[in-house]
Amino acid sequence: MASFGWKRKIGEKVSKATSQQFEAEAADEEDLADDDDATWVHAAKRRKEVLLEDCVKKSKELKDEGADLAENRRYREAILKWDEALQLTPEDATLYEMKSQVLMSLHEMFPAVHAAEMAVQRNPRSWDAWQTLGRAQLGLGEIALAIRSFQVSLHIFPMNPEVWKEDLSWARKLHEQHKATKTESVQALLRQKELAQEPIPDYDFESDEIVAVCAAIAEKEKALSEAKTVVIVSASGAVETVTEKDNCPTTPDETLFIRAR
Repeated sequence: MASFGWKRKIGEKVSKATSQQFEAEAADEEDLADDDDATWVHAAKRRKEVLLEDCVKKSKELKDEGADLAENRRYREAILKWDEALQLTPEDATLYEMKSQVLMSLHEMFPAVHAAEMAVQRNPRSWDAWQTLGRAQLGLGEIALAIRSFQVSLHIFPMNPEVWKEDLSWARKLHEQHKATKTESVQALLRQKELAQEPIPDYDFESDEIVAVCAAIAEKEKALSEAKTVVIVSASGAVETVTEKDNCPTTPDETLFIRAR
């Protein structure tokens, strides 16, 4: 059976000078590798920056093209341009705000509110985004929400006369009218309920007027019952109208005439 001893360590017979040279060369190679990694990372960052710059530049071109189309009332084409720009710069609040304005011009209020909300989420400090959101909410009939949006817009930019004199004052006027209309509706319902609960008046059925009316109706019924009209059709087809009286019946011979029902 073979016996095994301890293995000699590798490099045991390598001279000290050779070992130092090897270590120096290894250190140089490591430095070169680090330099290559740093260069690659820098190049990747630079490519990303260039790509972002290109996206921003292209997005701005699309935004301007959409603005020109919107000024010429080509709203659908403008929305397509801005949607394409949003694919490049999805955090651009101005694109959403402009899109909301155009959607309101097309009377598409639900998408307009959604676009304005996206603008506010991306830039809560944009007073014009809050103003556009308030106008879109007003178009949906959400008066209380619109008032709040206009107030936020004024809080950001207090010196804006358009929001104060036009938007907010109009929204408050609509709010007061809505309250007045609601109050009138409630009062009308209460009046209807009160009328429904009123008791039936107690008529005097023994009064002279009621007795006179009943007597007149009885006399008329009596006159009609005394004179009866009968239509007689003869066998030859002739038609004759005969008036009968209770005390003097004038019925023709039944062999010659057939009484019509």
